[in-house]
Amino acid sequence: MAKPDYYTTLGVQRGASAEDMKKAYRKLAMQYHPDRNPGDHKAEAKFKELNEAYDVLKDDQKRSAYDRFGHAAFENGGGGHPGGAGGFGFEGGLGDIFDQMFGGGGARRGGGGVQTGADLRASVEISMAEAFSGTKANVRIPTRVKCDACSGSGSADKNASADNCSTCGGAGRVRAQQGFFVVERTCPTCGGAGRVVRNPCRVCSGAGTVPRDKTLAVQIPAGVEDGTRIRLSGEGEAGGRGAPPGDLYVHVAIRAHDIFQRDGANIFCRVPLRMTQAALGSEIEVPTIDGSGAKVKIPAGTQTGDQFRLRAKGFSVLRSAQRGDMYIQVAVETPQKLTARQRELLEEFETEAKIHASHSPEHDGFFAKVKEFFDGRS
Repeated sequence: MAKPDYYTTLGVQRGASAEDMKKAYRKLAMQYHPDRNPGDHKAEAKFKELNEAYDVLKDDQKRSAYDRFGHAAFENGGGGHPGGAGGFGFEGGLGDIFDQMFGGGGARRGGGGVQTGADLRASVEISMAEAFSGTKANVRIPTRVKCDACSGSGSADKNASADNCSTCGGAGRVRAQQGFFVVERTCPTCGGAGRVVRNPCRVCSGAGTVPRDKTLAVQIPAGVEDGTRIRLSGEGEAGGRGAPPGDLYVHVAIRAHDIFQRDGANIFCRVPLRMTQAALGSEIEVPTIDGSGAKVKIPAGTQTGDQFRLRAKGFSVLRSAQRGDMYIQVAVETPQKLTARQRELLEEFETEAKIHASHSPEHDGFFAKVKEFFDGRS
């Protein structure tokens, strides 16, 4: 019996928009859904037809092929049954869908169903000075490496070849019917390899890999930021039976510094000044991240919060010869535990300050406004 036209199945015209088809499909799918029609085999068949039709027509390439060749576009090697799994659009199965949604994780499938080795993660902590100049860090990781006894083949006889798995036929994946859905998963017999070893290696039990700790020297580039992830291709777990290895991802953490705070390529340094240094002016020497020093001239009358910029004295810029800037942030410190002589001098200074109001314009301006405020209320 000839298949019904997909457009007729959805009840739309051939020139219908994607939105119109979507609305039509939703309406009919709700009407014929098996949950709403328990035991109704006609509704079940109609529901499958709707899914098959919509799976083709919602895809621009499939729709174009169907418009030109009809159902023949998906027969005799032309793409197989649309959507696979009875028209429900699972394609490679739920496992592949999760891989596409979440970027894969652990082992990945290679060609022919072969499982590549699992990706690994390691963390390394370095100082801010090491992040500035770049460094080499040793990372020790528990992993799986190729079995030396069988050269990774998994077979006790190195010259023997593995047979296609009888469960999955060499695909590495099996399908199972669950109600109206077909779910695809890794073959439990061969573990996704698609092949089964007749005479397993006694050392690795046919896996082709054995557990072992591995130490790697990781090059940390200058200018790296906290939280950076470095990928080492092929340094993850070895793949089973000659499959490609996974990758190693090294996450970099940078310890806080006692003096410097970093913001991208810029560095900030909080410098406390004595009251006299800020009032009279002075010259101070501050450290820089490269280990040298820099002299900073503090003008007379410097206030807390004033900031001085040292160009190109900041952090390295990743993959560049440039450097950011360094900012000196001033904090004027009030003296504590005064000697008798210091107190006497400050009292004389306070007496003079009351006579010459211009010494503290911000102070005097504020209290002038306070006086106006109280005068206005009387």
